[in-house]
Amino acid sequence: MTNAIENIDHLEDLLSTPTAGVIEAVKRTSGDFIVLGVGGKMGPTLARMLRRAVDAAGTKQRVIGVSRFSTGELPAQLQAHGVETISCDLLDAEALDRLPEVPNVVYMAGMKFGTTGQQARTWAMNAFLPGMVARKFRRSRIVAFSTGNVYPLVPVHSGGATESDDPAPLGEYAQSCLGRERIFEHFSRQWQIPMALIRLNYAVEMRYGVLIDMAQRIARGEPSDLSMGCVNVIWQGDANAISIQAFDHVSSPPMVLNLTGPETLSVRWICEQLGKRMGKTPSFVGNESASAYLNNAALCQQLFGYPHVSVRQLIDWTAEWVNRGGTTHGKPTHFETRDGKY
Repeated sequence: MTNAIENIDHLEDLLSTPTAGVIEAVKRTSGDFIVLGVGGKMGPTLARMLRRAVDAAGTKQRVIGVSRFSTGELPAQLQAHGVETISCDLLDAEALDRLPEVPNVVYMAGMKFGTTGQQARTWAMNAFLPGMVARKFRRSRIVAFSTGNVYPLVPVHSGGATESDDPAPLGEYAQSCLGRERIFEHFSRQWQIPMALIRLNYAVEMRYGVLIDMAQRIARGEPSDLSMGCVNVIWQGDANAISIQAFDHVSSPPMVLNLTGPETLSVRWICEQLGKRMGKTPSFVGNESASAYLNNAALCQQLFGYPHVSVRQLIDWTAEWVNRGGTTHGKPTHFETRDGKY
């Protein structure tokens, strides 16, 4: 494993490198792939991983990325790596219906940032759109991204919420995400659509994620809030790989999967480890609460094995990236939020 990530090209190459499991899953999954909402934080590297897996498998499947493409350079970047692109506002029913019929759908569309003040659009994107997509792709297999925020805060010593625990979302964002799941589940049952619902919590890379949030605060000399005292994290490349392999497990009603790393991590410990590597002493405010948003990923590890990139490796990469001023997306996760208002 590399000691440092040299630049964005190196980062995106790592994030999009398919594992042997991904290549075998693509071989077993007949038909082309379409990634809805490819323009988000994970979409570009997931689509590239799919494309690289298809090439490695020699199966000639198409990989299509769909987004409004608010970032003008992204379509050309994806096309340069063999991913076809279609510009589409998915909430436009006529535009959605014009999309090609594709057997395998990765659903990544959604809204989180700025949901406070835009609650109506949040519900439209997170709960209404899934019904439109299910209708359009009712003859396809669908792997749909959700969030661990559909669970309540759980005791930090509980091992995290499991897939069999009842959801109890806090705040309109998390409620709308449970709405997304319920709508997909309804149409999966009605039309026998094989699906998987991926409750992700939290994917990290060098430009975005809870580790970058912590490291940037340390670099600025700002205190870290300990009220959300524990987190789960997983390398985004591992999250990409597991999500693609989930096509092996789609079912009706949908298979539900907690996707995260196996450890319950102390925020204080992470900050201390980052500080050592960055040559800085972190400071803190608040006290660790007895509860946190935590997912139990035992099923995920049983099906797909442990993540390929360890937490210590992620901390090493993050500290080095921030110390040399590496580019970030400039979108904090707000992981410390405990009232559900994003």
